Amino acid sequence: MPEARSLPPVVGAGLRVPTLRGETAYANLDHAASTPALETVKAAVDRALETYSSVHRGAGFASRLTSAWYEQARAEVAEFVGAREGDSVVFTRTTTDSWAVLGKALPSRTTVFVFGSEHHSTLLPWGRFRTVRLPVPRTLDDAYALLDEALSEHPSRHRLVVITAASNVTGEVWPVARFAGLAHTHGARIAVDAAQLSAHRRIDLAAWDADYVAFSGHKTYAPYGAGVLAGRSDWLDAGTPYLFGGGATRSVSEEGTTWATGPARHEGGSPNVIGAIALAAACATIRRHAEAIEDHETRLLDRLRSGLADVPGVEVLSIFGDDSDRVGVVAFTVDGWDSALVSQVLSVEHGIGVRDGKFCAHLLVDELLEDPWGERPDTAVRASIGLGTTVEGVGRLVSAVAGLVEHGTAATWTRTEAGWVVDGPDPRDVEVERPW
Repeated sequence: MPEARSLPPVVGAGLRVPTLRGETAYANLDHAASTPALETVKAAVDRALETYSSVHRGAGFASRLTSAWYEQARAEVAEFVGAREGDSVVFTRTTTDSWAVLGKALPSRTTVFVFGSEHHSTLLPWGRFRTVRLPVPRTLDDAYALLDEALSEHPSRHRLVVITAASNVTGEVWPVARFAGLAHTHGARIAVDAAQLSAHRRIDLAAWDADYVAFSGHKTYAPYGAGVLAGRSDWLDAGTPYLFGGGATRSVSEEGTTWATGPARHEGGSPNVIGAIALAAACATIRRHAEAIEDHETRLLDRLRSGLADVPGVEVLSIFGDDSDRVGVVAFTVDGWDSALVSQVLSVEHGIGVRDGKFCAHLLVDELLEDPWGERPDTAVRASIGLGTTVEGVGRLVSAVAGLVEHGTAATWTRTEAGWVVDGPDPRDVEVERPW
């Protein structure tokens, strides 16, 4: 596949939004939550819808074509994640759903090892009594030592290490291959949460020597309700089917049910064909434009981090230190300002989309913001970069935060039980025609 030097366009790049100062171009710095669709994804979906039909069990032309595209989408995703011969690619709904599939398929009495720095979807699904939760590490070497010790202290026949590839709070990238090697040295397997990596960097099961990987379409420029769990087939083929129903069965009789093996075992019911095709189109586009995407995001991330560093009272959060490798996710606090108010001001006064709170990673954010004197904010603002982010948008964010610190808000704000509200009409409360 030839490498493209240009950036692939996204749907909605020309969006304009209302603010107190009037309409302005939307500055999208919320990609870590959800990404817009690529134009190539929309085109693939529009084409697939013209012949959309049932999958795998229809004799008509439309069904045959839809079935072929569904399996071709699986092959495209397998290439995207560096799947090995014999690996399974299961279409799910989200990363959360993927971990639910794997959790249900784990052999009996599997012990799961997970750091407190993980997103809740990776931290919680394994069950309290079979999970060994490790503390938030201070450094990567600390993380390695903590995991090495835990694996030594908790021998069992089946063990699974679950780690993130990139933090959804700080953007810091974990050296997956290093931790996979440690897990395998102890006879354990490793599952990788690539939800925050998939849109930015290469996923490679084979090069990492990882056992499983999961990611979501809505964070990979394909917001059509599909996710992926990919990896070794043996546990998945032996585990309880995720959804009991059509497609997951090989035969059903009065004597009992024989379940399918392979991805079909966990894709019961009518699958989300459009979501799978959308995700495959996104994977193909990202692979084709990988170098241009990484260059674009590196430039914007450098501009964002250096700009925020120059603003007095702004602290950028980090697990491993300022020199850590990271993707375009930056969480920060502003001295004396509630993060929820900061995000509302950025939206209403400047047309900037960010996120505030603890980002479904409460243990990590609590650790990073720990303050026995109660002087620091207990939540943060998160700005995250992607293909919908522009140089102008990053500059506007930095200027807005600097202006907030120096001059305060342009409007008057009141805190209510529902959160911060601007005094007077909120310009975002406009009637917009429904899309249906």
